[in-house]
Amino acid sequence: MDRRKFLLATSLTAVSLSTFGSIIKKANGTFAGDCDTTNDILGPFYRPNAPQRADLTHESMPGTRLQLKGRVFREDCVTPIKNALVEIWQCSTEGEYDNESEKYTLRSTWLTNAEGEYAFKTILPGKYLNGALYRPAHIHYRVSEKKSKELISQIYFKGDPHIEKDPWASQEKARLRILPLTPEDINGNLVIHFDITLRAK
Repeated sequence: MDRRKFLLATSLTAVSLSTFGSIIKKANGTFAGDCDTTNDILGPFYRPNAPQRADLTHESMPGTRLQLKGRVFREDCVTPIKNALVEIWQCSTEGEYDNESEKYTLRSTWLTNAEGEYAFKTILPGKYLNGALYRPAHIHYRVSEKKSKELISQIYFKGDPHIEKDPWASQEKARLRILPLTPEDINGNLVIHFDITLRAK
């Protein structure tokens, strides 16, 4: 079954969590916060067992390169999580997912370091039709860690004209996952920052 038929035939629902909020230091010196990273749909194209690699690109791959990086925190919003498994997957510039090949193109996993940091080199994803509408460009996330609840989410890109009519990206809970592309150095390399907070089990 191709992507369009699958999406038309499948009912996809999103799990709602609160949007990113505030961090409060309590009298005992600990922190509490309402900074949950909100969930989004898994979608039909997740594949387990993607290779662990920081660079999803290769020399002949078309597309605008970007760095995708951030940190993973516990639900107090400040304690970094070491060895959280961060999985990402996305479509190519042509709007296609690699659903079968052994290359796992534009799919990867990574374990966070002691500071909770992760980073990937990838490309700006393309778009594809979901029924009569194009889905906005997006990158899928699945983040897991033994003491935390699994997070399934997506990020989107500021200025994307297809966000407004998309049934998931247009939701209020996605607002803080619509991120700017930042030219972070003198060479104009583009960076997306996405920090993640996981709830305890």
